[in-house]
Amino acid sequence: MSRSAKLGPEEREAAIEALKSKELDILVVGGGIVGAGSALDAATRGLRVGIVEARDWSSGTSSRSSKLVHGGVRYLEQLNFSLVREALIERGLLLQRIAPHLVKPVRFLIPLKRRFIDRFYIGAGMVLYDLFSYTGGRPPGVPRHRHLTRGQVQRAIPSMAHDALIGGITYYDAQVDDARYGASVVRTASFYGAHAASRVRVEGFIKVGQRVVGVHAHDLQTGEKFDIRAKQVVNATGVWTDDTQAMVGERGQFKVRASKGIHLVVPRDRFQSSMGLLLRTEKSVLFVIPWGRHWLVGTTDTDWHLDKAHPAATAADIDYVLEHVNTVLNVPLTRDDVEGVYAGLRPLLAGESDQTSKLSREHLVAHSVPGLVVIAGGKWTTYRVMAKDAIDAAVSALDGKIAGSVTEDIALLGAEGYQAAWNKRSKIARKFGVHTVRIEHLLNRFGTLTDELLDLISSNPELAEPLPGADDYLAAEVVYAASHEGALHLEDVLARRTRISIEAWDRGVSAAPVAARLMAGVLGWDEARIEREVANYLRRVAAERASQEQPDDESADRIRLEAPDIAA
Repeated sequence: MSRSAKLGPEEREAAIEALKSKELDILVVGGGIVGAGSALDAATRGLRVGIVEARDWSSGTSSRSSKLVHGGVRYLEQLNFSLVREALIERGLLLQRIAPHLVKPVRFLIPLKRRFIDRFYIGAGMVLYDLFSYTGGRPPGVPRHRHLTRGQVQRAIPSMAHDALIGGITYYDAQVDDARYGASVVRTASFYGAHAASRVRVEGFIKVGQRVVGVHAHDLQTGEKFDIRAKQVVNATGVWTDDTQAMVGERGQFKVRASKGIHLVVPRDRFQSSMGLLLRTEKSVLFVIPWGRHWLVGTTDTDWHLDKAHPAATAADIDYVLEHVNTVLNVPLTRDDVEGVYAGLRPLLAGESDQTSKLSREHLVAHSVPGLVVIAGGKWTTYRVMAKDAIDAAVSALDGKIAGSVTEDIALLGAEGYQAAWNKRSKIARKFGVHTVRIEHLLNRFGTLTDELLDLISSNPELAEPLPGADDYLAAEVVYAASHEGALHLEDVLARRTRISIEAWDRGVSAAPVAARLMAGVLGWDEARIEREVANYLRRVAAERASQEQPDDESADRIRLEAPDIAA
């Protein structure tokens, strides 16, 4: 069994060799959070496991969420208590046991408009929210809700319009860098023996009679095509579920609809507040979420029938979010305040409703044909339960006695010893000659694996320099992304291993040439390759900016697709 904590180019090569030469117990198709969780679940049961992803890890929906680990306050209104309770239990696990370095508590305010009705109605919901987060006697890892007067709210949130509320209720949820978390789950699965390879596209299924026994795979980095044999294949492709199912020549037992949600990134100083906000809109809820030196403001909820790889935000989407958040601010936000914009797709189980906000966030698992398990629906927070259910379904068709899921007790790489390292952060900073704030930044992104980045800096002090136009990130993080975290292209680093593409005013344009050269040293790129990677990234930024000026989905999609997809 592999025990390497690296997921670099050599490990990818070794994984592809293993995928070609061994019959697996389980092959997971799809490297989003549910696929990654499925690979980890299967590997920690002692099974022979592979996972392939057509693009980068978490490059679809799983890197474009609201970055919240939450029970879903709005599901209380829908009386979906079981979903809320399940999600809150998972929130506690992630905060306290599985990934305390990546998942952090965050405080929100719900403004109250009607003096008695709102306090009673929303307050009762918050009591339930607190109660559901306790399980098996374990505390939830976050404080309980509190009622605030109008004056208390105005002291905590000076930017709030005076006539916007009569008081408020504060509560806690948790937040996460979703893309970083997804890559960490894949690395952890690899550490426990899973063979993981990104940029490997599944182009068909191998069948014996009606039974799926593997897939036809295409390594997009080298152009090589090969077969992967597996006793069970798990389709965890999210919004691409129907497309993947179509390759089997069978209709899936359920249909997934894509709902687009967009978020704006705004500098922290544009809105004075010590906590986030949850606002009601006529269609859904709108969050204002603290995010380092920024705020995330979103989201929308609209049907999307166009390109699934690059959903585009329109001018109308951006105006919708600004219009709704400005109803409670005394100094309105404008387009000029927006640093970044991103759009993602929710994989919703299609039901009777025409409104995407009413479609199910619960998940379903089905053995749609022998040898193929499909997992669809669900929400980011409950990825571990979804993965467990998918692997339970797969192992039910395998011979022999196979252990049950143990991921409830499996910490991600970097989690063990995190609190002790955090308590020593000032000493670590002095030892390496790095500012304490930098050490805190690294610990909250890498946990105890921060040692590996500090070793890089020790061997090359220039790697302690921040990237141009993206002061929060160090050069060492780019090198580490390529050598340890499976980043194969410049976009992988600027959009997902870091969040420079949405956090920097220039969307990473000035950081791109520097980051490409840093990656080149690890991945062996020549000058032509460096220039191609930078050019591809700049085209992506230009296309995204132009698409966000368009009035509707069709024109935004057309403009966004003018930037070519990454080729190896």
